[in-house]
Amino acid sequence: MTTTPAERSTALCLPRLPRLSRLSRLRPSRIRRFRSVGAVAVVGLGLIVSGCGAPVADVEAAPEATDPVCAEAMVSLPDAVAGFDRRETDSQATAAWGEPSAVILRCGVPVPGPTTEHCVTANGIDWVTRDDGEFWTLTTYGRSPAVEVLFDDTRAASSSVMVDLSSAVGRIPATGGCTTSAPTQAPIPGTDAPSS
Repeated sequence: MTTTPAERSTALCLPRLPRLSRLSRLRPSRIRRFRSVGAVAVVGLGLIVSGCGAPVADVEAAPEATDPVCAEAMVSLPDAVAGFDRRETDSQATAAWGEPSAVILRCGVPVPGPTTEHCVTANGIDWVTRDDGEFWTLTTYGRSPAVEVLFDDTRAASSSVMVDLSSAVGRIPATGGCTTSAPTQAPIPGTDAPSS
């Protein structure tokens, strides 16, 4: 059985977790060990000064994370998505919101080809949606590089996720879109989910 890039990712703070249902059991990423006392002191001082409360999320970078267009989108990401505050991640072109992570974003995933999967439009952005039983995956359609968003629909409404990310994702030029005669407009899955 083959797995998708989303299923192989470590985007959910645990090594190679395929299912978002384990989101409630996520632990912070491992604290890196420093060999010098000076490095530990500098890091400790940085945490005190910054008031950092959320640990760094361990997220696997997408294959095309170094694409300069991803950088355009990443600098425009919001501080909050679906009511969850953004956390620092340890990989390029990735983002996470909530602790434990409720929403994970990776820029540079493979661009979806023609598909019969559900395609929706929210704020001018087309998304292919997939319910993997325990979590939802949204992948931009008609934009290269593609952006993938995994979220727990019991904690975050899809409409909030898509609307909150639309401005940043819109920085990636559209070269196509949903081809149905009347694309479904958001909201879709989890619209009644609490925004925490």
